[in-house]
Amino acid sequence: MICSEDEDDPFPVDDGLFADTFSQDTVYNLVGQELKIRQVFGANLGVAAPVWEAALHLCRHLEEQSVELRGKRVIELGAGTGVVGILAARLGAAVTLTDLPLTLPQLQANVLANMPPGGWLTTPPTVLPLSWGEDHVNFPSDWDLVLCADIIYLPETYPLLVETLAHLCKNGAVVYLSSKMRKEHRTPYFYEDCLPSRFNVELVNRDDKQNNNIYRASLRKE
Repeated sequence: MICSEDEDDPFPVDDGLFADTFSQDTVYNLVGQELKIRQVFGANLGVAAPVWEAALHLCRHLEEQSVELRGKRVIELGAGTGVVGILAARLGAAVTLTDLPLTLPQLQANVLANMPPGGWLTTPPTVLPLSWGEDHVNFPSDWDLVLCADIIYLPETYPLLVETLAHLCKNGAVVYLSSKMRKEHRTPYFYEDCLPSRFNVELVNRDDKQNNNIYRASLRKE
């Protein structure tokens, strides 16, 4: 750390701590892929700004279980920084990254920063706005996988998310959801009551230290 000449000043020069917006670039090595992810703080992105442990947990789970991604059609909901979906694209999936409109510049920047030297194995990831329960019908239902990392924290959105997932999974897509189990946000309630109302739900991985669960879900036949 480079310090200013004033020994009474504990902060480095130009550290951005007092700027309205600042960014942090972090390199993650996941499934043999090196991803450089920019996190933009103070830009009204809120929970969409950082890379959450639930996202990294899901990436590790996909590797440990050898989930086939090459050639698969994948959509990520509430993508935030895009680390999960970008990893899937680097491994050969055709990926659509979705979130609220405000987060899309961060998502697009991370996609561009992580294009492999030889180009994407399939098509470049697509970045699109998606508001659960509103414009999900504008999206197709022919996905292979739906990925969700730490998006279960606002109870008023739970019915909208279930409705969105049901539409996306009409043709048999499998959903992987990774969540920190926050009782104060009724996250367990989503997995015990809301999601099972339409889906078969299975707990497939638990990280006790991080209090993080990964679930695998598929739409029940009516």
